[in-house]
Parts: sequence; structure tokens; C-alpha cells
Amino acid sequence: MAQAKTLSDRELKIVLSTVAQGRHAARNRAMVLMSFWAGMRAGELAALRMSDVVVPDGTIKAEIRLEADQTKGQRGRVVMLGDKLRKEMAVYLASLGYPPDDGPFFYSQVMRSGLSANTVAQLFLQIYEAAGVQGASSHSGRRTFITTLANKGVGVRVLMALAGHRHMSTTQRYIDLNDEMLKVAVNLV
Repeated sequence: MAQAKTLSDRELKIVLSTVAQGRHAARNRAMVLMSFWAGMRAGELAALRMSDVVVPDGTIKAEIRLEADQTKGQRGRVVMLGDKLRKEMAVYLASLGYPPDDGPFFYSQVMRSGLSANTVAQLFLQIYEAAGVQGASSHSGRRTFITTLANKGVGVRVLMALAGHRHMSTTQRYIDLNDEMLKVAVNLV
């Protein structure tokens, strides 16, 4: 089976522009960015609860601790949220217009009801199709996250921890080689 496409910065901007024009723009933008800027899987996005992301005073946590039942492989993991992503999550939270309870972080059309992993995956496919991005799937954000960090020189052990992988070989399969990476490499000599 082919791997999910990694998106360029330009393609991500197109995706975000498409999301901004659609229904549930704030929610969908937040989900896309959690995938691209934190490497979260569709199932993890669907499993997120308010208390995983938001502290009682309403601020966004710097790290999300996912329990085993919220992840692939039944192993808990920590998802780090950068400052830029935390600001985006605060915007999403403000868009909900009411104080959060401990319901799902991402709601379906029927408020207070969560999304399934399959629904999140299908939603990503619809977004990419509307944006005209071919070959992308719900896993594209995760692959792009890992590849982008690798391109910036982040070591594979750090990438492995951020992705929640047990094996380095799994993480290495996520890194999409491109001509720019190869040019930078040969110019290091």
C-alpha cells in the first residue's frame, strides 16, 4: 500500500484556505493543524477529551498525555504542543462559545457528540479532495510533521519519541526524501 503524501507548505496553505471556507472551519482547522504540527493520528484526534488538552483555568496544555486506549498499539504516549499550535487550539476553544466540560475535544455536527476515527479520516479525505490535493490521507499530516522535522535536522531518536514509535525503522519509513534534502546533504561535504 502506498504511503500517504507529504504536503508542501504551499499545499498546506491551500488546505487551510479550503477549510476556512467550509462548514465547521474552526474545528477542521484545529484538527488539520494537530495532525501537521503535532503528528497526531485520526484515531487520536477522535479520542481527545477536553481534559486531555485544556487545564481547568481554560489554558491549553503544552503536552497531551494520551492513555493506551486513545492510541494505536495500546500504548500511551505524550504529544507535545508547540506555542504556535497552542495558540491555534485556544482560538478553536474560543470558537465553541461556552466553557468546556470534559466532553470530546472535537465535536460532530451534533454538539457534545464526538467524532469516530473513521469519520475523522473521511473528513480529511473530503478536505483534501476539495483542496485539490491528490494522494493525501488522514496520515499525511503525520508524515509531513515527521518529514519536516527531519528536514530541519531533528534527530531520528527525537522524531521517534514525538511520533510515539517503538522502533526507529518505523520512524525512518515516515521520512520522505526529496531533492532539497539530498542537495543539502551533498553540500555538507
